[in-house]
Amino acid sequence: MSGLIHVYIGDGKGKTTASVGLSVRAAGRDKKVIFAQFLKSGITGELRSLETLGIPVIRSAIPLGFTCQMDAAAQAACKAEQQRIWNQVLAVVQAGPVDLLVLDEVLDAINTKMLDEQELRSFVEHKPTELELVLTGRGPGEWLMEQADYISEVRKVKHPFTRGIPARIGIEK
Repeated sequence: MSGLIHVYIGDGKGKTTASVGLSVRAAGRDKKVIFAQFLKSGITGELRSLETLGIPVIRSAIPLGFTCQMDAAAQAACKAEQQRIWNQVLAVVQAGPVDLLVLDEVLDAINTKMLDEQELRSFVEHKPTELELVLTGRGPGEWLMEQADYISEVRKVKHPFTRGIPARIGIEK
């Protein structure tokens, strides 16, 4: 059976949550899952849960902020870190069979120029046949929309952040 391509997009809350849910389901069926997070750092609730289930999480080893608030030096460091994460993902996939690979917020890494779109496109177009692949974020290219087998959009209708309520531990982070 060939692995399919899932794309979770939109401006709403739930793309990572959906990816975590699929990862939990796959791990519950003894699938090898790799969960990579781009443009994210710090402690979040899903980290401990995924690691408890034996799902490795590849993510930033350095603190990151919002790319729009970074100076040139911070942007360069962030870009290098995203490339390190990408290289680690490629090494894990090349090292052995992976059943499910989640590339959380990879589309945002592409859109902010922190990761090369051609590298991602080449990977998607030449992924291992059996690999189930999930990509999340905003603003996917047309090429990805054409390649995808599943496209799910999470649309923000209302969000407490617009009322000044920050991300809460165990709910948004």
